[in-house]
Amino acid sequence: MSGFSGSIKSTGIWCVVFFAVLAWAEETSMYGEILSPNYPQAYPNNAKETWNITVPDGYGIHLYFTHLDMELSANCEYDSVKIMAGDLVEGVLCGQKKSKNPRSPIVKEYHVPYNSLQVVFESDFSNEERFTGFAAYYVAVDINECTDFEDAPCSHFCNNFIGGYFCSCPPEYFLHDDMKNCGVNCSGNMFTDLTGEITSPNYPNLYPENSHCDYRVFLEKGFQVVVTIKREDFDVEAGDAGDCPDSLLFTAGGQQFGPYCGNGFPGQQIIETKDNVLDIVFRTDETGQKKGWKLRYYGDPMPCPQEFTANSVQDPVKAKYVFKDTVKITCLEGFEVVEGRVSSTSFISTCQSNGQWSNSNLKCKPVDCGSPEPIKNGKVDDTGDTSFGAVIQYTCNEPYYYMKTEGTGEYHCAADGTWMNKALGVELPQCAAVCGVPSQPFMETQRIFGGKKADIGSFPWQVFFQNPRAGGALIDEHWVLTAAHVLEGNSNPVMYMGTTLVNPSALENAQMLVADGVFVHPRWTTVGEGETRKNFDNDIALVRLRDPVKLGPNVSPICLPGSSQEYDLTYKTLGLISGWGQTNRRINVIELRGAKLPVVPLEKCRSVKTNDPTIDTSTYSFTDNMVCAGGEKGSDSCKGDSGGAFAVQVPNEANTKFYVAGLVSWGPKCGTYGIYTKVKNYISWIEKTMQENRVSDQD
Repeated sequence: MSGFSGSIKSTGIWCVVFFAVLAWAEETSMYGEILSPNYPQAYPNNAKETWNITVPDGYGIHLYFTHLDMELSANCEYDSVKIMAGDLVEGVLCGQKKSKNPRSPIVKEYHVPYNSLQVVFESDFSNEERFTGFAAYYVAVDINECTDFEDAPCSHFCNNFIGGYFCSCPPEYFLHDDMKNCGVNCSGNMFTDLTGEITSPNYPNLYPENSHCDYRVFLEKGFQVVVTIKREDFDVEAGDAGDCPDSLLFTAGGQQFGPYCGNGFPGQQIIETKDNVLDIVFRTDETGQKKGWKLRYYGDPMPCPQEFTANSVQDPVKAKYVFKDTVKITCLEGFEVVEGRVSSTSFISTCQSNGQWSNSNLKCKPVDCGSPEPIKNGKVDDTGDTSFGAVIQYTCNEPYYYMKTEGTGEYHCAADGTWMNKALGVELPQCAAVCGVPSQPFMETQRIFGGKKADIGSFPWQVFFQNPRAGGALIDEHWVLTAAHVLEGNSNPVMYMGTTLVNPSALENAQMLVADGVFVHPRWTTVGEGETRKNFDNDIALVRLRDPVKLGPNVSPICLPGSSQEYDLTYKTLGLISGWGQTNRRINVIELRGAKLPVVPLEKCRSVKTNDPTIDTSTYSFTDNMVCAGGEKGSDSCKGDSGGAFAVQVPNEANTKFYVAGLVSWGPKCGTYGIYTKVKNYISWIEKTMQENRVSDQD
């Protein structure tokens, strides 16, 4: 039987049945027997054997010994049988024990509330007295889980049955999924009225332990939930370290309020949630019940911020704006709202359900006047700032151009998005050519006819007509003034400027002027072929240029006369004449010559006697449109000088400045007196002709 040491011993049919049960109950069994090795014979030396006892869940174990005969030693150091429940030692046995109850064979017993035990037998190297060991038995016994443990397994009611227990709850509670704890059914409540009151379960009586209550206030969009809690309406268990074992928590719109606990509400008594949905969570643990809480809520129309876009005013003005309020936002002067390509000075904004203004992306930005337009013969100086209030400065290309209206170069970006000048408004300034100012003075007092050489800088308005040889005066970038008879049969004259010499090589470097139109005075009379002209009245014409003349020190216009009496020519008024006409040797010169001539009475020209029998001055026409100038001894212009300017200094000018008082027209005899067209009499015609026949690129 040594092979079955420690096994349950029996005989006959019972033995078969028992082993069948034992085979089934190797893992769990309701009862069993444990015997020391060789029992009832002496147990061997140096023996160690372990028995693992397991009964079904929900049962404890009753282990009892009916025989104990082992070597006795201090603390059972030699031979022993040890009973363990996990790491806990329930008992250690050795020596000899006998029953004290004649009716019961039990010498030692253990009652454990666990469903597993371990029995360990050990013997040392000697068993000299032939100790027989032990015999023990175990049975599964029911445990009263409701009373046998210090910690109650159920939060409320515990119900024991053979092999287990179950928990139950009072009628108003429900059993949680852990099947041990009870809680109240306080979740899922929805509040949609604009006003209401919510309390913890059983308020003001003690709230239930171990509960999780969820409430939701759900108002229509455009209203925020406002919560009010009085301090005295709040009593929730608080922990010693300031934590909250029981707590009340609010969440709304992504923000959290709380958790709150303690005797008296610790937060603000009025909570504005800024959202129309409020979630309320109340959690309690298993202990520490209090009276709980009571709150009131109401729906407040969602407020919108008082601040609007900068640089604007709103209408109406209110201390508070709420859901559905509408205001008109008007930009301050000089500011505008730009949407795509459309701009305006105002827009409508509505307080929305989310507490934000509609059209909040629209901003009042400074009006942009854009890049200032360029001006002809000038430039604009700016800092690159084109917004409202910015200032720019127009200037003309000095010294050859000046601003027509003095002090009008400054413009500012106005509120309507235009560049504005105090005097001109939105009209751009005009740069006019500086007229009548030679780059160097002409000091010679001699005549052209046999006169002295002159530099073109002294007569920068002088125009050279190549064929037939004649002269003209530049009065504008696009206009040349000359005598009408110069243009007879010459509708497309070839002209040059800016040169002292008029030989072929010099003309290559001169500025060539291309005619774009010829305008002869309408009262200029023509004569038949072969006839001698005796009427030079209205001997004046204009040539329009295709391209503007490029001004410089040797090319600039001469001024036109004014209409006042100051521009009336009087006796001995000195005038400058210039040209490339004949000299006293009756040859055309290639170098400019100039001289000063005085104005004399018209009768002087009428009384000139010539050696030419075909010229009888008494038969020629003399009118008020003519001026006589020259002297008795060779003071005159001559053939080839026709159309040139008789330049007189502008009256009352501090600086030397000349205007075209006359045009070389005709003379009875070179070297005496000559007739000049009186330009002042034709100012209206000149201005009208230039205005009505402007070239396309002129402003």
